[in-house]
Amino acid sequence: MTARNPATAPAHPGWHRATGLALAACTLVWAVLVWNAPLDSVQGVVQKILYVHPPCAFAAYLGFFVTAAAGALYLWQGDPRWDRLALSSAEVGVLFCTLMLLTGPIWAKATWGRWWSWDLRLTLTLLLYLIYIAYLLLRSFTEGSERTARFASVYGIAGAAIIPLNYFAIDMAGGRSIHPENLQRGSLGAGMAAPFAMAAVTVIVAYFALLFRRMEVADLREALARREAEAADARGEATSWDT
Repeated sequence: MTARNPATAPAHPGWHRATGLALAACTLVWAVLVWNAPLDSVQGVVQKILYVHPPCAFAAYLGFFVTAAAGALYLWQGDPRWDRLALSSAEVGVLFCTLMLLTGPIWAKATWGRWWSWDLRLTLTLLLYLIYIAYLLLRSFTEGSERTARFASVYGIAGAAIIPLNYFAIDMAGGRSIHPENLQRGSLGAGMAAPFAMAAVTVIVAYFALLFRRMEVADLREALARREAEAADARGEATSWDT
């Protein structure tokens, strides 16, 4: 029987199993509720994108907020685990923001007659997406640098300021926005609240499931880099003794 290497074993297998099971259960319930949800009398079946598009926005916002919070904690404490959390959450947030930007135009084409409009809400969403794409590019080109991690932390905090602007964009537009207003209590039709709530829960569970797995990858990379550095030091010491 092969012994498990603590440097390469998953750090929290219990969390992975729990989130995986929770995600599978939530997805099943979500699919059943959406399938049985009533059709909108005006938009028809395309309106069921409601159960995907806004929940993906919630997960994207959560991912970028966690990036900002973890970046602030890294600046305060200097613990590299906060930096790894910030990067992991940014990657998951960008994934959900991508899904939001892909599903939005499908809905827009069916309701507005065009794929895109430079509406304030849409423009700010695209800006938010590009900000965190740039964040990931910055991290990928300069991985392992403490100076880069500190700069990325400040950048991630500043980028999160777009989120409240994006949320209140419709109010800021003063009636000139073609994007639907933010959902409020009672704004959904009969039979739509339960599948929408389940969709939001499912996407948030998916966010945490992906985040835990991305954190595992980050921890394994850190452990591998540490082992390689120790091996390099050992080879250097051996070479110095030989000479």
